[in-house]
Amino acid sequence: MLVKIILTILFLALTVGVGVNSRKHANSVDGFVLGGRSVGPWLTAFAFGTSYFSAVVFVGYAGQFGWKYGLSASWIGIGNALIGSLLAWLVLGRRTKLMTQHIQSRTMPDFFGTRYNSEGLRVVASVIAFVFLIPYTAGVYVGISKLFEMGFGIPYSYCAIIMACLTAVYVILGGYKATAINDFIQGIIMLFGIVTITAVILNHQGGLVAAISKMTEQVPTAHDMADKSGLYANFQAGDFASLFGPNPLSLLGVVVLTSLGTWGLPQMVGKFYSITDEAAIKRGTVISTVFALIVAGGCYFLGSFGRLFPEPAFDEVKGKYAFDSIVPSMLETLPDILIALVVLLVLSASMSTLASLVLTSSSTMTLDIIYRDKKADFSEVKDGEIDAHVAEKKEKRKVVVMRVLIIFFIVISLMIALNPPHFIAQLMGISWGALAGAFLAPFMLGLYWRGVTTASVWACFVWGVGLTVINMMMGNTILNPIDCGAVAMLGGFVVVFVVSLVTKKMNAETVEKIFDCYKK
Repeated sequence: MLVKIILTILFLALTVGVGVNSRKHANSVDGFVLGGRSVGPWLTAFAFGTSYFSAVVFVGYAGQFGWKYGLSASWIGIGNALIGSLLAWLVLGRRTKLMTQHIQSRTMPDFFGTRYNSEGLRVVASVIAFVFLIPYTAGVYVGISKLFEMGFGIPYSYCAIIMACLTAVYVILGGYKATAINDFIQGIIMLFGIVTITAVILNHQGGLVAAISKMTEQVPTAHDMADKSGLYANFQAGDFASLFGPNPLSLLGVVVLTSLGTWGLPQMVGKFYSITDEAAIKRGTVISTVFALIVAGGCYFLGSFGRLFPEPAFDEVKGKYAFDSIVPSMLETLPDILIALVVLLVLSASMSTLASLVLTSSSTMTLDIIYRDKKADFSEVKDGEIDAHVAEKKEKRKVVVMRVLIIFFIVISLMIALNPPHFIAQLMGISWGALAGAFLAPFMLGLYWRGVTTASVWACFVWGVGLTVINMMMGNTILNPIDCGAVAMLGGFVVVFVVSLVTKKMNAETVEKIFDCYKK
């Protein structure tokens, strides 16, 4: 216990120290939100990865999907690396950096407002981001708190409050720069932790070959077979150790949601706004992909052996397993020093994600709703440049407002986390489905296609949020939250394309000046 306490205190002191040391970079809006658009490839790649993978993945998703799909759950981690990281950087990285800098966009809602010449889009996108980032943040609290209960015996509520306070301190003090530096430190811990823990767990099962052999003998439990989703309806012996598992189609939906979803999340795409230059984007692409392959691949690979451990508790009323207890139960037999490593691993993943979420939410509310400074119309721009639109005297006031809103956002999400739903993966599915369903298609297509219309963006907002909310209000009876999120994201491309073909086009000259950024 002493070792665990000492390591945790040192880690938390280091993160706060980084925040204090980064104060000088957080005096202006660009400095607080984007790190002055001068963050290097290593910091950006690790910030992308650590924001991507939180306690929701390690505790919630790895346990739940490892239990449902067996060894084939490892495909989720591979998909996260290849689609969620590699392709995201290749498809979005350079174009996002160039266009957002050209139109002086600091947030995703700001991008929608300027790219599609609509203040209404800017405001509504900001509200959507703020509302649906809250349940995601609550899920992060729940995940880390369960591990703290296991490792330290500290009540869940105390864990959530402590983590919220510490994250608020270093984000409020140092802004994005402090977040990026801490993300790098936390990323190193995550890499070392997941490799070590996976090796030890497999060793306890007699090694990799023995563990896989045991998985071939696993069959669905009585509770599994009562699952009305039909996940195991055509189960064959050995499916939990097979290449594509008991239900490949359902597995594909999870891969789509958890991989493609990052492309439309404000806190993820925002990392491309702040990177230094195009050369840094190329290096960041490689770093981010390797990071995701090790961390996500390791998490899901570890979780895929969940059936070799005691069966989780089953809630007869809700008809659900306590999926969030699967990974903690796998770790309970570890030596204290490794328990301390697990706690630091999940604490690192959670605090980095939480910092990214609260910074994104506060900056969006401040810049896109409270201070909606009008930019020069692109039809009046000379030589592709935009007139300065933020008066110097407002900078400090905006930063203060963002810091206040960080506290507000943390308090709201903390209140939800203290009264959590049955399992945290559902929170993430709802958040990712609504946000990526609304934002992914109009954002990505807006970087490439001049023909996207303002009306099509509105239609996609209604589609993504509407489908997710209706499904949620009906008790997820239409689709489960994971499949609903995947349908919302992919369907958004159809909505934007079709509506753009039949609605009024934007001014061609204005759009051309926006796309001038790619000619430089």
